[in-house]
Amino acid sequence: MAFQSRTYGRSVAIWLGFMCLLVIAMIILGGATRLTNSGLSITEWKPITGALPPLSHEAWISEFEKYKLIPEFEAEHPDMTLKDFEFIYFWEWSHRQLGRFIGLAFLLPFFYFLWKLKIPPGRTKGFWLAGVLIGAQGAIGWWMVASGLTDDRVSVSQYRLATHLGMAFIILGLFFWMFLDAIKRWPVKVSQHGYKRSTALMLVVWLQVIAGAFVAGLGAGRVSQDWPDMGGTFVPYNYYVAEQGYLNFFENAVNVHFNHRILAYILLAGTIAALFTLSKRKNSRTKGAVWLLLLAIVWQAGLGIATVVNAVPLWMALLHQASAIGVFLIAVWMVWTARLTR
Repeated sequence: MAFQSRTYGRSVAIWLGFMCLLVIAMIILGGATRLTNSGLSITEWKPITGALPPLSHEAWISEFEKYKLIPEFEAEHPDMTLKDFEFIYFWEWSHRQLGRFIGLAFLLPFFYFLWKLKIPPGRTKGFWLAGVLIGAQGAIGWWMVASGLTDDRVSVSQYRLATHLGMAFIILGLFFWMFLDAIKRWPVKVSQHGYKRSTALMLVVWLQVIAGAFVAGLGAGRVSQDWPDMGGTFVPYNYYVAEQGYLNFFENAVNVHFNHRILAYILLAGTIAALFTLSKRKNSRTKGAVWLLLLAIVWQAGLGIATVVNAVPLWMALLHQASAIGVFLIAVWMVWTARLTR
C-alpha cells in the first residue's frame, strides 16, 4: 500500500488539533484542581479501577476515611464534611479521568493512521515521542501527588509540581508543532535566520511557566500585593536568606515571586529586541508572530500584576494560567515560522 499523500494532511491535522485542545483542557483542569486544593483528595493510584468514582455511600465513606489519614486533612480541613470531600474529590477524579482519555485519544488514532499509512515516512518519531511522554506524565502525576501524602506535608512538592506542569507544556508544544506541520502538508524547508533567537524566546517562555509553577507550589503569589515594588523596595526584604543558599531560588517564596517578575521583564525586553532585529528583514510571517507574542506577553504581565494586587482570586489565577498557554503556543508558532521562512 502506497503512502496516502492526498488524504493524510486533513485527517491527521484534525486529530492533532483535537489532541492540542485536550492537553489545554488538562492543564486548565489541573490548575483548577490545585487552586481548589483538591489534588490530594484521592490517596491511591489505580490506573484501571480508579476510572470509576465511588458508587455507594459506603464507598464514599471509605475514600473519605483514607483522606483523613494524610497530614493535609488535619492541617487544613479538620472540619470537612462528606459533601465537601465529594467536591474536591470530583476535581481530582476529573483530572485523572481526562488523563486516561488523552491516552486513549492518542493511541487508538495513532495506530490507525500508522496502519493506513497516513503519517509521512520519517515523521513518526514525533508521534512515538508524544506517546512516551504521555505515559511518563501519568507516572509523574502520581509521583507529584505522592509527595503530599507523607512526611507531614500539607501540599505537593513544588519541584514535582514544576516537573508535572513543565512536561504538560512540552507535550502541548510537540502536538502543536506537529499540527502546524500537518496543516501545511509536512513542509521540509528549513532556514536558520531568526530560528535560534526565536527558539531562545520560546525557552524563556517555558522557563517562565516553570517559575510560575514554583510560585503556585509555594503560595508565593500572596507574599506581596505591591507592584512594581515588593514591600516598599524593588528587591524585596528576605530575597536572599543566607542559611538557605541556592535553595532560596526554589524554596524561598519571596525569592521565587520576585524572580517570576524579573523573568517577565526579561521576556518582554527580549521580544522587543527580536522585533527590532526582524524589522530589517522581509520574513513578515515571523515578524507577525513576534508582534503577536509581544501583545500576549503584555496582556499576561498585566493580568499577573492584577492577580497579585488583588490577592490572587481564584478566577484571576485560572485566567493567568490559561493565558500562559496562549503565550506558549504563540512562541511555538513563532519558532515554527522562523524555521520555514527564508
